Amino acid sequence: MKITDSKFSNQILKCIENPLGNIYFFNHVAVVEMHEGVHFDIQKAPLIITDLTSYFGHSQPYGVVANRINSYSVDLLDTHLYREQAKNLYAYGVVGHDLAGKMNAELENDFCISDKVDYENIHDAIFNVYNKVKNSGLFYSTK
Repeated sequence: MKITDSKFSNQILKCIENPLGNIYFFNHVAVVEMHEGVHFDIQKAPLIITDLTSYFGHSQPYGVVANRINSYSVDLLDTHLYREQAKNLYAYGVVGHDLAGKMNAELENDFCISDKVDYENIHDAIFNVYNKVKNSGLFYSTK
């Protein structure tokens, strides 16, 4: 389910479309929906990370949910490099909507230095990622 078709659609504060996909911004969380067939690697990461940093700033902790409504690939060997570029990314979640998406979410879970990141639905992902950010002890803004 696209985020725009979910019960969260009325809470979207901003949307940015870039060549990789759409980023939907909420309070303390962004939902990323990549376009079909994209290959996400360290060379393309700035397209997403720049938009996240522009919105959340350089010190505000935030979370990201990858809503895998389309089929795309991620270079998981670059995971540590993504984390270096997104310094205030505090929580991450992945929602797979079909068997391939769920398998990819489980793989991403194994590569992330974090708690569980794969979720069955967008509600659970946003709820858990938001709560991780809010309970981080780093939260201080009302954005």
